[in-house]
Amino acid sequence: MSKTASKMIPLGTVAPEFHLKNTNSDEWFSFSDLKGEKGTLVLFICNHCPFVRHVIEEVVMIANDYRVQGIGIIAISSNDISQYPQDAPELMTEFAFENKMEFPYLYDETQDVAKAYDAACTPDFFLFDNQNKLVYRGQLDDSRPGNGIPLSGNDLRGAIDSVIYNRIINPNQKPSIGCNIKWK
Repeated sequence: MSKTASKMIPLGTVAPEFHLKNTNSDEWFSFSDLKGEKGTLVLFICNHCPFVRHVIEEVVMIANDYRVQGIGIIAISSNDISQYPQDAPELMTEFAFENKMEFPYLYDETQDVAKAYDAACTPDFFLFDNQNKLVYRGQLDDSRPGNGIPLSGNDLRGAIDSVIYNRIINPNQKPSIGCNIKWK
């Protein structure tokens, strides 16, 4: 299990636009189609990563808690499925169903979107405000597979609360840690 950190791109970066297929519905969506009224969380995940499997229940709870408060939630998988067939779109659909993901799970076949976001790992979280500017790129919380720290989502929840209630977000953010994106 490799440990790769987020690249921590500059805060204020404008969300790159995309047009990707949703594996939950076979519809195509752009960032603009899915962005939330108050902000948007874009997360890079995949089906097989032990770090994603460790956090997915909390991620789904966060999505359920904040979608109703005006936060758009977008999950994207960019892994090379020729080397990692367990991340194929049809298995993404199963993963989303098994984990009760009621938000889009998009497939980035060309990996262009991951490159545009400078995504490095799974999970990798990018929170944008209502002006589509990056305000948080960091960890969910301090929990990791096997470290004994319970999941809380504290870091990400705090950032989302700050977006919703127009509070200042601490620019000193801890990078997410996970498996590296599987590049072609």
